[in-house]
Amino acid sequence: MARGISIYALDGKTMDRREFIDKLQRALAGGLSSSLVAENVRYYGEYIDSEIRKGKTETEVLNTLGDPRLLAKSIIEANKQAGASYGSNREYDDEVSDGVQEHARDRNAFDGKPVMLPGWLILLIITVVVIVIIGLVTSLLAVFAPVIIVALVVLLIVKIFQK
Repeated sequence: MARGISIYALDGKTMDRREFIDKLQRALAGGLSSSLVAENVRYYGEYIDSEIRKGKTETEVLNTLGDPRLLAKSIIEANKQAGASYGSNREYDDEVSDGVQEHARDRNAFDGKPVMLPGWLILLIITVVVIVIIGLVTSLLAVFAPVIIVALVVLLIVKIFQK
């Protein structure tokens, strides 16, 4: 949407922050888990507040974000690509055409690049894992050693008396 055009609700009135957040929440509800819906609603609520504190009007901020249903669709798609999708939202998919909002893409998209760790860090991680495993084995032996020793002594005595 162009920057100078207001977002209109179905009844022809300009959409306010509350209506925007409500529509976004409803559109996200069928495609994401409730925790991801809450996280995204909170993020965009805070984003709107932050932009208003910077001097923009509510209408300018909402125009920048665009249609909340289209924004929700891009968030759901980004989460599906990242493997965090939950359920589907066919009714929403039928209503909104394809498109990607820049804010959702920047915030939620997973670009799939592998993370390269320095060699010293890999060596450190391996060393810590080995030390933890040795510690666990030693702890288990310390706990079960008395039982194992008693069992071995009993077996030895049984073997001696069987002869």
